[in-house]
Formats: sequence, C-alpha cells, structure tokens
Amino acid sequence: MPQPSPVTVVLEREGRTLVYPRLTTAHQLLNRLELGVNDCLVIRDGELLTPDRKIRPGDAITVRTVVSRG
Repeated sequence: MPQPSPVTVVLEREGRTLVYPRLTTAHQLLNRLELGVNDCLVIRDGELLTPDRKIRPGDAITVRTVVSRG
C-alpha cells in the first residue's frame, strides 16, 4: 500500500520548511511547533485554517507568526 503524501509546512518568519509524514488538524500542527492558536496564522491555498480544520496528505501549509504592534 503506498504511503500518503507528506505535509509540507513553511515557517514564513524563519524561512524554514518542515515535512511531516502525517498531520490531522491545524491544532496538532501548532502543538508540534509549540505555538498557541493566537501566536500565528495557519494558511492553506490562501485560506486561513481554524485549529479544528483538517489537514490532508500532500497539503502545503504556511505558518505566519502574528506580531502585535501597539
């Protein structure tokens, strides 16, 4: 049985790319990155993902850190 395609995650601020063999939700991704749900935006194909949104095999995800200025 063929392996599912990995999920590619680009950490925009750091300029790093990570590859995960399997992720199920945006929340699981944030946990693996040790980030909170209010620390960054999780983006797939220009669409913001809420923590409960599913991540599919082969997805390309961008994680953009939120910076507060005030």
